[in-house]
Amino acid sequence: MPRILIAGGGLAGLAAAAALGGAGFEVELFEARPFLGGRATSYELPSAGDGPAETIDNCQHVLLRCCVNLLDFYTRLGVRDRIRFYREFYFIEPGGRVSVLRRGRLPAPLHFTGSFLKMACLGRADKIAIARAILALRRERSRRPNLGRISMLDWLLEKRQTPRAIDRFWRQVLVSAVNEDLDRMAAVHGFQVFWLGFLARPDAYEMGVSALPLGELYQAAAWTRFPTVKIHFRHPVERIDPQGVTVAGQPFTGDAVICALPFERLPSLGLPAPPLQHSPITGVHLWFDREITTLPHATLLDRTMQWMFNKDRGRYLQLVVSASRDLTPLSRNEIVDMAVGDLRLYFPRVREATLLKSHVVKEQRATFSATCEAEPLRPATSTHLPNLFLAGDWTRTGWPPTMEGAVRSGYIAAEAATSFLGRNAKFLLRDIA
Repeated sequence: MPRILIAGGGLAGLAAAAALGGAGFEVELFEARPFLGGRATSYELPSAGDGPAETIDNCQHVLLRCCVNLLDFYTRLGVRDRIRFYREFYFIEPGGRVSVLRRGRLPAPLHFTGSFLKMACLGRADKIAIARAILALRRERSRRPNLGRISMLDWLLEKRQTPRAIDRFWRQVLVSAVNEDLDRMAAVHGFQVFWLGFLARPDAYEMGVSALPLGELYQAAAWTRFPTVKIHFRHPVERIDPQGVTVAGQPFTGDAVICALPFERLPSLGLPAPPLQHSPITGVHLWFDREITTLPHATLLDRTMQWMFNKDRGRYLQLVVSASRDLTPLSRNEIVDMAVGDLRLYFPRVREATLLKSHVVKEQRATFSATCEAEPLRPATSTHLPNLFLAGDWTRTGWPPTMEGAVRSGYIAAEAATSFLGRNAKFLLRDIA
């Protein structure tokens, strides 16, 4: 059986390895770090005192049921049952009032009608504007040719969205999904996320959160399912050529190579890199001495912090800010103070609680920036070398920079490699609509 080498143990590389290993191909994967998952992983946070160390995710990663390839990847690893799905989205206003978005009995795309009309955080004019935009989105998503050349904000303003509809609905849903501000985000990405995640199927919006630290989803036990896959930890790839890869001066030969490294790494390997930009994500981990909330998660309206996730009985909360450029110059203490200050507006118990410890993760290179200018720059999986293929959420996946996009890229590269080797295999699943 031909041997395929994979550079990079993030989701793209892991997806390619699982697909190829499941099809019986001999695979060797090289990862520079001692763990897998890339940006979607977890690590041990040392304790400041005598208590045990805690394992935390570098940032909260979620998926929707419309992420069919990501769910297929989890199924291949035997961990799909570790994903806990939620059927409610909680929108909290300063002062603590909660609005809930959940599906009702009507068929798609009308399944949110009942709960949407009851959302107290939106006024009548806001709801009429949003409904008007949803009708236009359904009509224009497959007909309008310039969605990749205008921003999502320009499109929303064209559809006469109210400021509150933009800030409390569209921004909360789309910025976290695409990791880019509305005025920079290509409208085609906003359309895709909203259509597939909220309108195409009644259950597609359900949000999945790993019940385990992310790194545990890819532990060694999962890879025993693939006896033909060998993973090399602490093996940073230094060069890629037609014969294979070089690691610490040692050559490894293969019949095909999949490069699943971040695009900024390509020049160091002697490969051209697309001129893409990055968009950051900031995660804020807070541990309190008491329960702050019983909500499993919530989107926080009108403040800097965008999402809250309840990680442990309301005492350990993780807050997430996507496209967090404004936080880049701030110190970690300043960000923690801002986060606690925001939480006091939503959860009164914070005012009496003691903050036991905190941790801030700034992912400056979290994703590529999904702007209008970026889409034409995303490369296809094929390269100038016939046996070398690219994978990564920054490649031309048909999706914005998400975990689903990363897995899709791995499957696309794996298919291309098998085609080059004359053993055509199909791994990529079609979108739900």
